[in-house]
Amino acid sequence: MRTRVPTPAVLLCASLWLLSGCSDSDDTPKDPPLPGFDDSTRRPLFPPGAPWNQDISAAPVDSQSSAVIAYLQGRGWGNGRMQMDFSIEVLVADESTPFRTFQPTDDFYEGECDQVPVPVPPGGALEGEDGYACTSDGDCHLIVIHRPTRKLYEQWRVDIEGNAYRGGCLAVWDLARVYPPEGRGDQCTSADAAGLPIAPLLFDADEVAAGEIKHAIRFILPNDRIRHATYVRPATHATRAASGGTNAPPYGARLRLRANYPVDSLPTQGARVVARALQRYGMFLADGGNITLTGQSDRLTTAKWSGLLGPRDLQTIQPSDFELVEAGTRLTWDGDCVRTP
Repeated sequence: MRTRVPTPAVLLCASLWLLSGCSDSDDTPKDPPLPGFDDSTRRPLFPPGAPWNQDISAAPVDSQSSAVIAYLQGRGWGNGRMQMDFSIEVLVADESTPFRTFQPTDDFYEGECDQVPVPVPPGGALEGEDGYACTSDGDCHLIVIHRPTRKLYEQWRVDIEGNAYRGGCLAVWDLARVYPPEGRGDQCTSADAAGLPIAPLLFDADEVAAGEIKHAIRFILPNDRIRHATYVRPATHATRAASGGTNAPPYGARLRLRANYPVDSLPTQGARVVARALQRYGMFLADGGNITLTGQSDRLTTAKWSGLLGPRDLQTIQPSDFELVEAGTRLTWDGDCVRTP
């Protein structure tokens, strides 16, 4: 959780469309796949040129890598181990999905968040919830891919009960677009503290079952292990709640599992699939919290996490098993968001 300072059948059909095509009749014409989607796994999202879809296995190491890794090794991952969370839902909306307007909360930042109607599929759920009510007081992300317009809607701290829809920062992304280095806008947040999209950095059970994750992965750290008010591209935002020193990784940092890590020593095939993705695509520091890696809920996937990958199957991997990929200029967050057209 970051802190900032100053019908089910329709839903399932829409989800399955991204896997293999879904319609009421085999004779019904189907829309083409979303740009960048792998037909068998739904990912990677966005076109191949998006930074999270780039193979960085041979990218140079950052000059500060040793210092950053030593800093993290001395403090450890959140909860003291590399753990995985499978609570974020990625919903899919079609032409019949109703759009709903929301009442912005204090977690909505005027000028950098999008205040537009959101497609809300019947029978869906928020992150960590069974429905659309935020009963746990968690991040309660709402993530929806709207297939007809090829837009990705991601919103933080949503609570929908009856006719009342309240929500924090909403970021709408164009899945057909490769964004510039400034993303949605320099100094601008998104539904994550780093200003990055969430969905393209999630891995799901179908990808893992298929044997390959073809994109970078979202990771998070406690605020005291993130560099204060600092970010690097492709991140566009940071927070002053992050209290780490000059050797802490900044938001947007991309860590890569070292090439000689003994992947075969991991306990499950699923864990080995994730580890190989961490070697080839790495992981981006995207938000503050305690559970290191983020996977997608298996509620709407064909494969299921049970027997495939457990939350602690990567717990033997230490910060010292990583290196920091060349990160470029360190940018200071000043809160002066300038949206990208």
